[in-house]
Amino acid sequence: YGKNTIKFLRLHREGKKDFVKEVEVCTHLRLTSPQEYLQGDNSLVIPTDTIKNIVLVLAKKNGISSLEQFAIDICNHFMTTFCQVAYVKTYVQEVPWQRLHEDGVPHIHSFICVPDGIRFCEAEQCRNGPLIVFAGIKDLKLMKTTQSGFEGFYKNEHTTLPERHDRILCGELFCKWSYGECKDFDFDCIWKKIRECILEAFAGPPDCGEYSPSYQKTVNSIQMHVLSRVSQVQVIEVVLNNTFYNVVDMKNLGLTNDKEVLVPVEAPYGSCACTLGRKKFFEA
Repeated sequence: YGKNTIKFLRLHREGKKDFVKEVEVCTHLRLTSPQEYLQGDNSLVIPTDTIKNIVLVLAKKNGISSLEQFAIDICNHFMTTFCQVAYVKTYVQEVPWQRLHEDGVPHIHSFICVPDGIRFCEAEQCRNGPLIVFAGIKDLKLMKTTQSGFEGFYKNEHTTLPERHDRILCGELFCKWSYGECKDFDFDCIWKKIRECILEAFAGPPDCGEYSPSYQKTVNSIQMHVLSRVSQVQVIEVVLNNTFYNVVDMKNLGLTNDKEVLVPVEAPYGSCACTLGRKKFFEA
């Protein structure tokens, strides 16, 4: 049981400069006894309102140096404060506020919300067990207007999809990775590096791009690129929900439409998912 959707803005100042972190937190506990479920005995139950208040107090006292560290702080607090807590799991996601710049100069107290992916993390721990940390990005919308196709697929009497050697590749990406046991990582730096790897693998070199024969291959390329560049990542999950675009037939309008005007296919949409990890992690 626990408290969902604890939303707050953490503001702090350094001189004249303001810094903000707006987050949403979900914290869940499992107690050493199920007596509140079986006997209706609430003597060990930490009220969910108390859970909410603890999260807010930790934000006030500790600040939010990184999402991952804040999730770790929450887990540590419940494990060290309440002997009846057997397991704690905390999820934290961030509202994507970015500092405004005017003529290249960063503003001291103004921000803009930029929808270029939502950062999130999870931390979980069992009593007498290791603290495990996950991180990720979701709602990251990506598009490449060429250098993508889909050919040579299996066909039978139900197949109506034509082969395409040049199409738009567009989708909404969810990516979650595991660091394994918690260590003294620079979580902000690693997260930014992984995000860069995702964009590099999706797009290819800026002057020529890179051909994608399928959404599946793009998913795998992202995972392989992250694992090859970021040693701290042990397992990475990627889900790519696809958005397809159809070329509008303008013959009745007396026009030739050479993939210049397209309309998105809202539903149904495809989805590709894969989880990839290091061999030593699975062997362990």
